[in-house]
Amino acid sequence: MASISMRKHDLHTPPIKEIAEVLESGLTSNFAEVNVEVTDCPDLTQPPFKFACKGLGGNPKLVEVGGPPYLLPTPDRTKLYDLCDIAKIVESPSTFIIGAGAGPWPYAHTNCELAANLELRNGQVNNLSWIGKVNPKDGNNLAEQLPNTETRHALLSNLFFCDGSPGKVIKVHCKKRIGDQDFTTSLRTTVQNKYKDKPVGFGGTFLIKEGTAKHHVMPDFSPTPINNDDELNNWLKFYNFSAPLISVGTFVTADPGLDLRVQHFHSFSHHGEVGHYHIDTKPDSVEYLGYFSLASTIYRLDQPMKTHQFGRD
Repeated sequence: MASISMRKHDLHTPPIKEIAEVLESGLTSNFAEVNVEVTDCPDLTQPPFKFACKGLGGNPKLVEVGGPPYLLPTPDRTKLYDLCDIAKIVESPSTFIIGAGAGPWPYAHTNCELAANLELRNGQVNNLSWIGKVNPKDGNNLAEQLPNTETRHALLSNLFFCDGSPGKVIKVHCKKRIGDQDFTTSLRTTVQNKYKDKPVGFGGTFLIKEGTAKHHVMPDFSPTPINNDDELNNWLKFYNFSAPLISVGTFVTADPGLDLRVQHFHSFSHHGEVGHYHIDTKPDSVEYLGYFSLASTIYRLDQPMKTHQFGRD
């Protein structure tokens, strides 16, 4: 991978107990049942998660690579990144990585979604990442787990790096959505309302235990330019995925001048569905269970020189 630009910014890190209290109070405007607490991270290598590492602890950081301007209005196919190289750039050569991005189209032979879930340790790769793509024959969603030899992604990503060790996390358990916001937006805006322009960054995972949720999957690259959200939504393929669904990604409450995508989560399931999370579609029965860690630093890699604000939902 050619040399790429890198900027680094320290994030605001309030006491984790304070964050839990803010969420416990604020999420009640969007969910009928809310319980938030600081607890030990469960063993995430076990079902239903089946992650590459046990926990979300140790040296937590957010990493944003590329961005939507490399996809829209036309894709820049030269934008391919290797997570092994990225880990070295952000000073985490041995690390656990989860998050959302565009998948490795040269491997998939088509544009695709990536739900990253891999461990890099002592030069070895344990890759449990998934990609989701659109079957060009019938439009159905196709899911595939990547081999250890495929550690690339394309165009853009929002990633959480940590040592993968056990530790304290913020556990968020919500049932029955009564507001208009999706789960990650409600988390982000609740914290943002407290800390205003101070950027607080989170990485982690949430499980949709009950219900269904709207997701999109990118089809192969558009032969014509996509210039606005209407054209984008006409190009994307939308699906209702069924629980249990595991989502991975990041969110940050304010952009300190890095042209960030402030929230980005991709879901995968062990029954064969992978895509970009939007919102649950059965609010009366939905149940979320999330585990999140506060990040101390954000790294901005290969920030586009020319930017725009569409295609970030």
